[in-house]
Amino acid sequence: MPKKILRWGGLAFLVFFVAYRPESAANIVSTVGGSLLDLANGFGEFFSTVFS
Repeated sequence: MPKKILRWGGLAFLVFFVAYRPESAANIVSTVGGSLLDLANGFGEFFSTVFS
């Protein structure tokens, strides 16, 4: 039950955040996406160095 409440509360907050602060939401998504891309590039470079 608490998980369901937290899930719906999180979803409501996300919708509210995107609706009322779209630039901030876009910046957060861009930052997280860039970080994930950097992480993937680091793993790729590591494995290409190990197996070459």
